[in-house]
Amino acid sequence: MGGDVWITSKFFLDDTELAEFEGNSKGYRNDVYVEVLNKLFNIKVYDIVRLQQDHELELETYGYYSGEPNLVLVKDVSKAEIEFVVRKLYEQKYFEIVKPVDDKNIYEFFNLNIE
Repeated sequence: MGGDVWITSKFFLDDTELAEFEGNSKGYRNDVYVEVLNKLFNIKVYDIVRLQQDHELELETYGYYSGEPNLVLVKDVSKAEIEFVVRKLYEQKYFEIVKPVDDKNIYEFFNLNIE
């Protein structure tokens, strides 16, 4: 792929070192937003340990597990790994099959004027 032309920005609702540390410790981040092709997407980033814990807890509690929309598994929940995975998802045309964010407040939060 020819550089980052395809992806305008990667955003975290909380883009601090503390938020990254907590994301790694907890094994998930649900505040990852990606602007691709003039649309904003929210992906839920999990490591396998956290996903397994959530799976087991929900099976025990509810009798079934229903995964989060746009859930993506990563080796670790670091900013560098998330950015790597976002690039790979784009190359695999992932963002062409998932729904973009439909919340004007999120667009305003990131100062975006996307249709």
